[in-house]
Amino acid sequence: MAKVCTVSGAGPTSGRKYKRRGMVRRKGGAGSKIVGKTLRVIKPNLQRVKVIDANGTVKRVWVSARMLKAGRVKKAPNASLQRARVAAKAAAKA
Repeated sequence: MAKVCTVSGAGPTSGRKYKRRGMVRRKGGAGSKIVGKTLRVIKPNLQRVKVIDANGTVKRVWVSARMLKAGRVKKAPNASLQRARVAAKAAAKA
């Protein structure tokens, strides 16, 4: 399966890359012309992240950087930090 954001569903989209020639009119030229069109693939910035889902389980999923920045995903805490917190709680009780 292709890499797709699990939150937004963003995946690769197709587009074109234009090759231009000539100076634009506003800079004193005769005008810019498109002399070539190349098909290209525009890929989202996907990151592999550990996420806590609705059931509370930790999963590794592909999430776009835009969704991470927007805070739409609850990242799972680092395992070593979790172990340190559990040890601290156990020490406090004892």
